[in-house]
Amino acid sequence: MTDNPAASDFPSSSLNRRIVTTRPSAARIWNYWLGGRDYYEVDRKAGDEIRRLHPSIHDYARADRRFLRRAVRHLAAEVGIRQFLDIGAGLPTAENTHEVAQRVLPDARIVYVDNDPLVLVHARALLTSAPEGRTDHVDEDVRNVDSILEHAARTLDLTRPVALMLLDVLAFVTDDEDPHGIVRRLMAALPTGSHLMLSHTVTSPRWPDVDIAAAWWNAHGTPRLNQRTPETVARFFDGLDLLEPGVVSCTRWRPEPADEEAGEPAEVAMYCGVGGKR
Repeated sequence: MTDNPAASDFPSSSLNRRIVTTRPSAARIWNYWLGGRDYYEVDRKAGDEIRRLHPSIHDYARADRRFLRRAVRHLAAEVGIRQFLDIGAGLPTAENTHEVAQRVLPDARIVYVDNDPLVLVHARALLTSAPEGRTDHVDEDVRNVDSILEHAARTLDLTRPVALMLLDVLAFVTDDEDPHGIVRRLMAALPTGSHLMLSHTVTSPRWPDVDIAAAWWNAHGTPRLNQRTPETVARFFDGLDLLEPGVVSCTRWRPEPADEEAGEPAEVAMYCGVGGKR
């Protein structure tokens, strides 16, 4: 393994003091649904209650992780992108971004960004690079675009194509905070040939229990969840060249052949897409 100092200095003792165990955390619940072990009893109880209100919610977590694997593999193998900026990376689990990318391109560089203290504690220990490449970890909020880019530039060459990854992180940005503007500013700083990978939970009359679960979360968890329609999610790709099949359920973005053998995968209320910058 190579030595991978973080782009920002965050000693574990300081991070541990920031961990709140009295309220459920989105990152820790996501880890619970994915079969991880990095959560507390408060997260397990919240995760079980959300699953009671919306029984297929754990399918979203799995579908989102599988989308990450397929899309990162495509961008590395077919497009040749060697740099990934993963904002809102979440707790490490199987098939993390650097593992998928460096399996194809061992010299790939990845910068993980998150502001959950438990995520950062585990990232330092677990998200290490292949010898030819590099991973770094930034303690920052998605809203702080300039700071993210400044830290990312210590590891990534921002004059060469970058895959910007925003997987279900913008659901925690309110409309007043201009999530579409955040994406535009990030993409504006990246050169031609860069790509946006994005997923987002959606609200739709087809899935009324999603809104019920979201309302429960907003009353008990942190940070606040902001549901958006599929049409609003598609607007994040304005000005980009959308890859086929467009903005669709995560289960239907280029599913594996084994998944297609059983017929068209069932939709989940987690939509995604990949778009390239001209």
